[in-house]
Amino acid sequence: MVARNNGLKEFLRDVRSLLKGPVLVVNVLPIFTGFWLALFFNGYSFSDHLDVFVMTMVGGTLLMGGALVINNWYDVDIDTIMERTKKRPTVTGHFSLKSVLLTGIILSAIGQALLLFTTYEAAIYGFIGWFTYVFLYTIWSKRRYTLNTVIGSVSGAVSPMIGWTAIDSGFQLVPIVLFLILFVWQMPHTFAIAIRKYDEYKAARVAMLPVVYGLPATKRQIFVYVLCLLPLPLYLTSLGGLFVLIAMLLNLGFLAVAILGFYAKDEMKWARVLFLYSVNYITILFLLAVVVTLPVLGHEI
Repeated sequence: MVARNNGLKEFLRDVRSLLKGPVLVVNVLPIFTGFWLALFFNGYSFSDHLDVFVMTMVGGTLLMGGALVINNWYDVDIDTIMERTKKRPTVTGHFSLKSVLLTGIILSAIGQALLLFTTYEAAIYGFIGWFTYVFLYTIWSKRRYTLNTVIGSVSGAVSPMIGWTAIDSGFQLVPIVLFLILFVWQMPHTFAIAIRKYDEYKAARVAMLPVVYGLPATKRQIFVYVLCLLPLPLYLTSLGGLFVLIAMLLNLGFLAVAILGFYAKDEMKWARVLFLYSVNYITILFLLAVVVTLPVLGHEI
């Protein structure tokens, strides 16, 4: 019985690793926020759109999960070199590469199909995210160009667009600003990871900015991108003064952490602080957008 439980735990751990659990969660939250805000701004009831909500969330999750699985399949050679990825089931051999690729394709296909049952626009944004991550990022740019981070950021930034466009057209200020926040945020977030795992990326010959151009250049890029975040909450005044105030304070805190990088003696410790701040920043911001609209939309659930 104990052996069976241990086997189940190991299997679930491998599945979580294959799907890059934390990455998937961070990408699914903006889908929910986009969907929720589209209901809020259109005055729709959540309960009346429960079927669309389920298809949007399940479809978006499966589509993103499929892209992440395919990424694991393709990157098995560099995952073997990098310490933080050596326990992935594609490296350990717990899952065969053929089964991983097949799983990625099936998840992607089901996810894309479910999004097609919402709106064509949501399905298009979903496909843009998937195609960008799988082909433009994973296969084409990740190992060749430092712009891989910019390209990869597009795939994550479409998440709120998927949620919003399942309800309404995405050619509106709020979803576009949410897209821009996610796009800009991913740059310092990813650079923080690249600094912390500098030696591993260098050994695997992945063209991350710190590896190619060094830490000083990366710190300057982090500062510039965080600076670009500063004005974006001002375009979301429709979410209320409390949201804008907290978002601006979060941005100022982000900027302070970025500036500290220029004076940090322990750069790995600073990169960890930056990484943790970035994760909490995006989680709080997108949850906050739901919380401030809860009194209006909540009673209609």
